[in-house]
Amino acid sequence: AAVSAARAGARRGHWIAGADIAARIEWARELVRGRTEAEALDRVVALVGTSVASQESVPAAFAVLALADGDPWRTALLAANLGGDSDTIGAIAGAVAGSVAGLSALPAEAVRTLRTVNSLELEPLTAGLLAYR
Repeated sequence: AAVSAARAGARRGHWIAGADIAARIEWARELVRGRTEAEALDRVVALVGTSVASQESVPAAFAVLALADGDPWRTALLAANLGGDSDTIGAIAGAVAGSVAGLSALPAEAVRTLRTVNSLELEPLTAGLLAYR
């Protein structure tokens, strides 16, 4: 779905010189396939890049997502360890993984901490975001 969305996005807006994001998502996912986490993350940093540029951060997010096999907590941890623009990469990858797996896929203690530290009510926030969708 991400590759299709990136292709659709490339047909809109203004063209800029830069790598094709759809192609880089496919490539980045292949770069990590069958590799250990450490080796895969090193490849993402060295070859895909972890800057704020969308040609790097978006493919890096989908590489991390593939490496974590969709597990939202693992996705967030791996993204946090990338360096560079890891908060953007983690936000993209974590949002995708979380939207598929749901809140119950996260460690209960982490969710409790999130709620307490931020005085955050996740369910109304989620309902509001879905209404905008």
